[in-house]
Amino acid sequence: MACSLRIAWDDGLTAYNFGPQHPLAPVRVELTMALARELGVFDAPGVSFADVEPASRELLELVHHPDYITAVERAGRTLEPDDPYCLGTDDNPVFPHMHEAASLITGASVAAARAVWTGQAEHGANVAGGLHHAMPKNAWGFCVYNDPAVAIAWLLEQGAKRVAYVDVDVHHGDGVQTMFYDDPRVLTISLHESPLTLFPGTGRPTEIGGPDAEGYAVNVALPAGTGDAQWLRSFHAIVPQLLREFQPEILVTQHGCDTHALDPLANLMLSMDGQRSIHAALHELAKETAGGRWVLLGGGGYELVQVVPRSWTHLLADAAGVHIDPATATPESWRSLVQRRTGEHAPLSMTDGRTPEHVPFENGFDPDDAVDRAIQATRKAVFPCHGIDPTL
Repeated sequence: MACSLRIAWDDGLTAYNFGPQHPLAPVRVELTMALARELGVFDAPGVSFADVEPASRELLELVHHPDYITAVERAGRTLEPDDPYCLGTDDNPVFPHMHEAASLITGASVAAARAVWTGQAEHGANVAGGLHHAMPKNAWGFCVYNDPAVAIAWLLEQGAKRVAYVDVDVHHGDGVQTMFYDDPRVLTISLHESPLTLFPGTGRPTEIGGPDAEGYAVNVALPAGTGDAQWLRSFHAIVPQLLREFQPEILVTQHGCDTHALDPLANLMLSMDGQRSIHAALHELAKETAGGRWVLLGGGGYELVQVVPRSWTHLLADAAGVHIDPATATPESWRSLVQRRTGEHAPLSMTDGRTPEHVPFENGFDPDDAVDRAIQATRKAVFPCHGIDPTL
């Protein structure tokens, strides 16, 4: 049976645009939606679209300081940098109507969460969202407002008692972790490249939550060069056990696809097929541990043509209950759109030709393997907080 999926969408979501030289280009979202549409994902039974409104100031203030919101509004009008709030940096240049664009993305993530929480759909999606770095009082890492955190805070306001957040972006989900570091109602799990080699320099396994929430911040810091098999081994050694123990009422996931080997800003080595396995695994865990209630968001991804549209189309298809054979050719009309919009040649199929497999961690720990050491460090740091034996 096809899944019920509500997609939060408005053409204005592509207005979040730091300029033509910035790596976070909105064309990646445009090309994703076009590819998913042409492959029939939106025609599947149970797929619908949610209207999107900008997040109100009241919503933004669930996680952001009022003075910061005012600074964003002002910067979008004056186009002047505001150093205390990290507005006007190379990572976060100011642009016209910045507040309106960022608040629309946040409103879309809240709309996706609302659809799931109220039972309008099993799953809610906002591929333009996942801006997980923004901090309570400043922009950070291409992120002005932290839409995942606002959506989670909104769910808590509605009465949710347990929300799990799993972040598979190559960068640590530092903003979301910060905002819920002392709140045991929210379990944050981030799998990312080691802070020794990548921005933002946080996300060590010893970051486990505040005094009243120990074990509710979980960080898996993977060495540069980690590929499909090792990444999947890490995921399956940690995430399912914690979600089964936590039993969230709703699962929120961030699907940055900058873990791909072609991504220009990071150093992990996943394939399209490995990323497709991740999407499917999180979908299954949502069904197993959260009664199917799943909010899925985009995130990073800077190979704008070869990676992002294909990865997120697979994500939306999985959420919609649509099987896209990895060998499926990309539509000619979509390739033409890619050429017109970017001047690049589009990928010819929906696969990188890989068959990702992994050896379960439970089959044996190798102390000489850097990935196994990363897995073990995380398990030892947080599993006992949840009554789980880290050696099993």
